[in-house]
Amino acid sequence: MEHINEIRSLKKQLETNHNLINLKDQQVKTLENSLQLKDEQIKTLEKTLKTKDEETKTLEKTIALKEEEIKKLASSTVDLNILKEKDDIITQLQKEVEILNQELTKADEELENLELENEKLKVAQTSSKEVNIIDFTNIKIIKSEILEKMREILEKAIANVTIVVPSIEYLQELYLYELRSSVSMSIACGINPAIEEHSELLDEFESLDNISLRSYERADRLVLTRDGEELLLAVIGNSEDNNLVIHTKDPKHFKLFNSLATEGWIQSRKV
Repeated sequence: MEHINEIRSLKKQLETNHNLINLKDQQVKTLENSLQLKDEQIKTLEKTLKTKDEETKTLEKTIALKEEEIKKLASSTVDLNILKEKDDIITQLQKEVEILNQELTKADEELENLELENEKLKVAQTSSKEVNIIDFTNIKIIKSEILEKMREILEKAIANVTIVVPSIEYLQELYLYELRSSVSMSIACGINPAIEEHSELLDEFESLDNISLRSYERADRLVLTRDGEELLLAVIGNSEDNNLVIHTKDPKHFKLFNSLATEGWIQSRKV
């Protein structure tokens, strides 16, 4: 029962980690969309500013023409009602220019604020991207999480797997008996025949035709390769819970890190 509760707890932790990663991805996408939106807003504002400038120039020309007309009217004998009408026109035009100038000032302020916000978004986006480079010096990835991931990978095994673990006791948690009998397993692990449990487990696993078992004493890594296409490598750190973990299906990654799995098997010795 305790083992089942531990598995449930670990699955919950794994789901939490996945959710955090998905949340980061969503945040990056949201920031990218925000940047694109802000760029479009800035372009729209720039067009608006250009239009407002043109409208202002047109109004200024109109005002100049109207003032010229007023001067001509003032120099001649004209009905006072006509002069009042002209004054009203000038006053109205001046009000329109004032409103436009206020709009231009507001547009300038909005543009400046958008530029500042755009800059902040770019900085935030850069910071989010930098999170993808993880410092594993003190990161906490516990052994049970690694073993759970190894079990998930083993479920997909078709032809062959290579496994390297610090102790033969780890193999009990990988449920190797549930794998297809057609899957060939090359396993290197720490084995001490003087320990009764090790001796019993050795007899059990050696009774299976599809398992080749060797003794590997360095206890410095957990490795699993599946069918030449998927790899998990965990380098054990200074503390039990500090492990650098790499999981990949990329062929180039596999080619490079597979040598570490092969190394564990080659350096092991027959029992």
